[in-house]
Amino acid sequence: MTASGASATGFIDLRSDTVTRPTEAMRSAMARAEVGDDVFREDPTVRRLEEEAAARTGKESALFVPTGTMGNQIAVNVWTRPGQEVILEERSHIFNYEMGTMAVFSGVLPRPIRGDDGVLSPESVRRAIRPPVYYLTQTGLITLENTHNMAGGTLFPCPVAEAICDLARAQRIPVHLDGARLFNAAVAQNRDPADLARPFDSVMFCLSKGLGAPVGSLVCGPAGFIDEALRVRKRLGGGLRQAGILAAAGLVALEENVSRLAEDHENAARLAQGIAAIPGLSIDPAGVQTNIVVFTVAGPGITATEVVGRLREEGVLALAIDESQVRAVTHYDVDRAGIDRALAILARLMGRRASSAG
Repeated sequence: MTASGASATGFIDLRSDTVTRPTEAMRSAMARAEVGDDVFREDPTVRRLEEEAAARTGKESALFVPTGTMGNQIAVNVWTRPGQEVILEERSHIFNYEMGTMAVFSGVLPRPIRGDDGVLSPESVRRAIRPPVYYLTQTGLITLENTHNMAGGTLFPCPVAEAICDLARAQRIPVHLDGARLFNAAVAQNRDPADLARPFDSVMFCLSKGLGAPVGSLVCGPAGFIDEALRVRKRLGGGLRQAGILAAAGLVALEENVSRLAEDHENAARLAQGIAAIPGLSIDPAGVQTNIVVFTVAGPGITATEVVGRLREEGVLALAIDESQVRAVTHYDVDRAGIDRALAILARLMGRRASSAG
């Protein structure tokens, strides 16, 4: 970090927590990692990571995959058969940002329903499950997301998740958790991640977001599910060789970077409170639960895209979700000084805009 709170790139980069760079401890672990051919299941560092992931999520087994998208799509493929439907929240990552892979690769259809801040209700899920009529497409899988990215890093309440999983289990429908930021959810609620993952048949979590590893995700579930997942991973081109170099960074991420996620949440709260005080911008700071801040550009005559463009000119990076909303994500490469600097720049830009409009 520089004195201004900017990252090594010179920007205060709030586009995503995926922009984090590996720590020195990760680089050191990668350099000395014990490796083998993981397609032959002979990489000891990968196996240690998979064992640790299974233990952390309370599942029987786990599989290291290059990306969260691959992990999610492996789960979809294993749990479903062609022609079925997958119930999911309409703003979910699986539906919006995985390029229709469930249809292309697994031959299944998404059945999106609207959630409240990304949270589906048991009743809405119950209504979406197809009745067992032979001429209707049948429900093959339900997926939930915790934390929910596009809803602003919101938490999926444990009792609601348990109720949906109980409902699904009664009808023999598996439930998969897109837990890309599962550890953010666990830290925010002071819960063991295994408690959050327990009701689900499978769960995926990412190492390369707030945990800071350069590459990798884990998909976790029953041993039989993982045996089939291994075959699907290979079919998708995800069979890696000396992957222990990558897995070593993941082990460091789990050992050293989970507890510090609380700092990212504190910085997100600080960012949201500062944004709420800037005329022309709108956000409810109470709605910011983890490390994702989504705010609305409410002033007339300016769009989110224009705000993001002007921020970039001043050394701050963020993402325009649409013409009115901006997303900023906190992570360990932007400290409190960087948050304060970003707020000062944003306030100045909006003030300058208001002056020119007047």
